[in-house]
Amino acid sequence: MASTLLTNIKLLAGVRNRNSLLRGPDLRLLSSIADAYLLVEDGVIAEYGSMDQLDDPESFAGTMINASDQLVLPAWCDSHTHLVYPASREMEFVDKIRGVSYADIAARGGGILNSAARMADASEMELLRSAWGRLQEIMQQGTGAVEIKSGYGLTVESELKMLRVIRRLRESSPIPIRSTFLGAHTYPLHYKDDHEPYIRQVIDEMLPVIAEEGLADYIDVFCENGFFSREEMARICEAGKRFGLVPKLHVNQLNSIGGIEEAIRQQALSVDHLETMTGQDVQLLGQSDVIGTLLPTAAFFLRMDYQPARALIDAGAAIALASDFNPGSSPSGNMNFVVSLACIQLRMLPEEAINAATINGAYAMGLEDEVGSIQVGKRANLILTKPIPSLAYYPYSFGTNLIDKVLINGETV
Repeated sequence: MASTLLTNIKLLAGVRNRNSLLRGPDLRLLSSIADAYLLVEDGVIAEYGSMDQLDDPESFAGTMINASDQLVLPAWCDSHTHLVYPASREMEFVDKIRGVSYADIAARGGGILNSAARMADASEMELLRSAWGRLQEIMQQGTGAVEIKSGYGLTVESELKMLRVIRRLRESSPIPIRSTFLGAHTYPLHYKDDHEPYIRQVIDEMLPVIAEEGLADYIDVFCENGFFSREEMARICEAGKRFGLVPKLHVNQLNSIGGIEEAIRQQALSVDHLETMTGQDVQLLGQSDVIGTLLPTAAFFLRMDYQPARALIDAGAAIALASDFNPGSSPSGNMNFVVSLACIQLRMLPEEAINAATINGAYAMGLEDEVGSIQVGKRANLILTKPIPSLAYYPYSFGTNLIDKVLINGETV
């Protein structure tokens, strides 16, 4: 059995005796142990405590890491990404700098439709190779669990191709991966004025194969003006649930059109984006069991208003943070910057942001029993910082790489 002992940890943060989805004022409770040790055995956390509780470390026969002056955190749990895509879209980035809107780019066949056109030409092996590289990159940046969506296929063949690539990633990945079917990301151009045939494809042709092959855990719909209405989202969610897929939904990015109410009615696991929230939306989410997943780097990249994190937390909502890693609106999976941006622009406390990006992110993927906190029996997916003066320094120093090591299942990445 492989064993690793971390000693003299300046601060072991995110310690929990039991799982708990954090909401409201509890989100700022980040249990920690100063001058700590942590023992990893066979890839999982076996024991931890203060150094004065550690018996005779000199006799330890495994790998020892002296973490003096370093912080140890649970690895990030990124619960919203589009990690599998065929190509970058930097020319649209330049168009946006010149003043072309997101909606105008989509209307002329850019955006999601751009990626869909390239997806049709990409082989499964090409997609797997590029996505594997992105997966390695985010692990090196501290991500220890990730959700990946389809949604750049928009045909039966291409959506299934994406999901099969996600399955192959999942089979080879050292970190847990959750798969989400997002066939209802937008409409192919030839269905722009008649949505029904495409909805029927999603329900009648895609979902049965996805269920038969076990290709997805969740179902997602982009509920937005010009995309899928509340009623269309409800139909697709109901169909997905008949095949065992739990809803995780894109809502309230550009407009508030009833997506929050419908997501609650559908018993969604999470509602993601939330840049545009009314007071009623905030109160409804605060009173529900649905997790609100905030994607601040998407708002940053698109120069949109940021999500009202303080209002949501004050209303008692359970908040998660995720990267929305995708080629069009958030071309980065760096969760360290997500956490910093949440503090800087969403006015979340460092403890709130770290909890939202770890244990609550794990809940937003149904992975709370595996990852998201320092807990005996969970995977030893850990971030070891460089020597830093305090926990707050980590998000404060947003432009500096403060990671010394990332352990995945107890092994250095």
